[in-house]
Parts: sequence; structure tokens; C-alpha cells
Amino acid sequence: MTPFEIGTPPRPFCDASRLVQRRMPGPRRAPRTTRAVPEETAIAFSYEGAAYAVMMATPADLTDFAIGFSLTERIIRSPCDVETLETVSTADGIMLRMSLAHQPSVAYWERRRRLAGPSGCGLCGLESLADAMRAPPPVTGDAGLSRKEIFDAMAALPDWQPMNRATGALHAAALWLPTAGIVAAREDVGRHNALDKLIGAAARDGISAAGGAVLLTSRVSVEMIQKAAIFGVPILVAVSAPTALAVRVAEAAGITLAAVARHDGFEIFTHADRLLDVEFEQPAAAD
Repeated sequence: MTPFEIGTPPRPFCDASRLVQRRMPGPRRAPRTTRAVPEETAIAFSYEGAAYAVMMATPADLTDFAIGFSLTERIIRSPCDVETLETVSTADGIMLRMSLAHQPSVAYWERRRRLAGPSGCGLCGLESLADAMRAPPPVTGDAGLSRKEIFDAMAALPDWQPMNRATGALHAAALWLPTAGIVAAREDVGRHNALDKLIGAAARDGISAAGGAVLLTSRVSVEMIQKAAIFGVPILVAVSAPTALAVRVAEAAGITLAAVARHDGFEIFTHADRLLDVEFEQPAAAD
């Protein structure tokens, strides 16, 4: 097996039988049809023979997931730090077994997670408050976007979501770069998993995020900011609103956070100076 060879995972979605009811006048027989629904699979991460975490995720792009998760957990510094990656499929899920070029640090063994992380949470299983509130690295990338670029980027994002078009139930994370537009996107039932997969894909392809922006189809919680900071991306644009903690951490990390990005506008919460053609009202002076 080559270092990044991966076995055949389950299909990322399947057909489920359903009874269809629509809002129509009068009695109506419910027809039975099928609908594509996403799989949600337990994905276990193992390093040097020791279990680390189990995440519920879409069983697709698993090599990207293994690399991206390992990067955002700070277990590795680059894909080269993973010497081998093996997948083992069982009746209960999939295990990603990795051997590393360097032994994990003491912090790794102290931070090991033994609880399962549901698809909606990227911090489940951490053993201490300090682990959950790890300060992200500062982001200093020199990047800027215009209003038109944000609108165009978000409008183009659905074209990069084939699994969501089939199921209507997956989040996406995409990387936008100046002059190139969207260069990569990944999907998953978990928003943080989608971002990990994107980070892994970019790292494997040698794509730097320093001059670009990450686009999200989800709300922005603190772990999304932490992962974006490790990715080194200076701008994050999301369809939904951020949490208060995400705003504070984005401010501290130097990340421009634009959210509630829809066809008719968006809202800028931190480091608005990277928006190139927007004039900002200055805050009122304190009495």
C-alpha cells in the first residue's frame, strides 16, 4: 500500500424509501418513492496504533479528511509527516490508521480523545477546557476581496456541491483564490468535517490559502475559526451567522469574518479592512 492509498469506502449516499405528502386540497394517497439520503459513518482516527478520536462523517474524500484532521489537531505539520495511511472497514464504521514520520509530542498523548464526535460538533471528547479553548495561531495573510467577488464566489459555490444537489443535506467548505476563483471544495454532513477535508485537499495539492478566502455553507462556531487559523486563511465567508465566541476568536486571530452572506448582502464582523470597496461608518467617540 502506498502512503496515501485508500480502500473503497461505502457510497456517500443511498436511496431511502419514503412516503410523499404535499400540501394540496382534498384527500390524497401518499405515493411511495425513494430519495437520496447521505450516509453518516463512524470514522476512527488512529496514530501509531493508538486510538485518538471517532467522528461521524460522510464516507468520502477520506484521505483528505485524514490529512486535514491531523493538521487541524496539530498532530502533523504537513502531509509528509504521515508515512502510511491504511483504511479498515468494519460493520461499525471505518478506521483510518496512520503511521507518522515523527513520534507524536507529549501534548498529543495528553490531548487524546476517546469520545465520539457527532457530525454537528468539532470539539466533542476533549478532556479539558484548555483543549477546547486553544489559542489559534495569528493570521497575517495579505488578502482582499471586493463586494462583487464575495457575491460571485457564494453564487458559484452550489456548482461545487454535487452530493448536496443529490441529497439536500450536506455542508460544503471551499477555497477561493484571487484571479482563480474557487479552486477546491469538499462536502460532509458535518460542517467542521467539510473544512477538515478542504484543508487536507489543499495541503496535499500544495495550495496555499494565505491570499484567499474560505467559503462555508454553515454557521460559524469557534472550532471553524480555529481550523481556519491553522489553515492560514485570512478571510472566512459564511452563509449563516457566527457565534459570539467565534467573533471574539476571529478578532484575536486576525481573521476577516463575513457572515450571513446571501444574494442580497453580507455582514462583516471582524477586520473589515480586507474588504476593498466598502466604506465603513466609524464608531461614535466615547463621552
